Amino acid sequence: MTTEVGMVEMKKRNRVECLSKITKNKRWKTMNNRHRVPPPPPAEAMVLQKLFESCKEVFKGPGTVPPPQDVQKLRKILDSMEPEDVGLSKDLFFKPKSVPEGTPSITCTTIYECKNFSLCIFFLPPTAVIPLHNHPGMTVFSKLLLGSMHIKAYDWADPGKSESSIPSLNVRLARLKANSVFTAPCNTSVLYPTSGGNIHAFTAVTTCAVLDVLGPPYSEEDGRDCTYYRDMPFSTGSSDGSAGEPKEGDGCYGWLEDIEMPKDLKMERVQYLGPQIIDTVC
Repeated sequence: MTTEVGMVEMKKRNRVECLSKITKNKRWKTMNNRHRVPPPPPAEAMVLQKLFESCKEVFKGPGTVPPPQDVQKLRKILDSMEPEDVGLSKDLFFKPKSVPEGTPSITCTTIYECKNFSLCIFFLPPTAVIPLHNHPGMTVFSKLLLGSMHIKAYDWADPGKSESSIPSLNVRLARLKANSVFTAPCNTSVLYPTSGGNIHAFTAVTTCAVLDVLGPPYSEEDGRDCTYYRDMPFSTGSSDGSAGEPKEGDGCYGWLEDIEMPKDLKMERVQYLGPQIIDTVC
């Protein structure tokens, strides 16, 4: 009888000790998990996050232009960026089974947007065109991530002049700032509200992708709507020299005429699925 009682008490003690070990083990795991440092984000997410945080510091809202040191700060980050930093690869896009008829469609995705700035990517298949358009009151950084693209850009010859010297036409004289093919990897281009090629057009030579940083973004309500243009040679409307004869020759200038958004412009928006940024109030 005594032996049986002893066996029962021993089993109870073993059970209590076992439960105690399990409890301590769970408690240790809980405390360990509570203080465990989360793994660092992948390198590409860190680059995009750095760009995002810098944009928050640089862009102060409508009516402001970043100072030169801030422009260089953003350019340095963008110049170092690669397609993988926003989840792109050369084999990811544009694998149509057959060549589509008509004007190629352009795809756009927005990484982030607030009242002070926006980050977006445009994907252009070969021969696709984003026609001449302006960026009113905006500072824009364009980073070509993939492919080759022809860029044509103008600034108004007289930024303060709101009326054309040709009353019968809705045109203004503009000075050509860029008319070249760019191939990735290349330096980031920057345009300002009244300089740097504020009015530009993109034509895809090959499949390409471009990352745009706009500060502030377009806003029809705030008077920053997009206007499209058609350019004409300077000699077309300057026979009387009323616009002020450009000393560098007609090839450096052109007439820009306001037009409606081209009907054949196909722009499709898709959800951004690349590395995520930590979204905070802008």
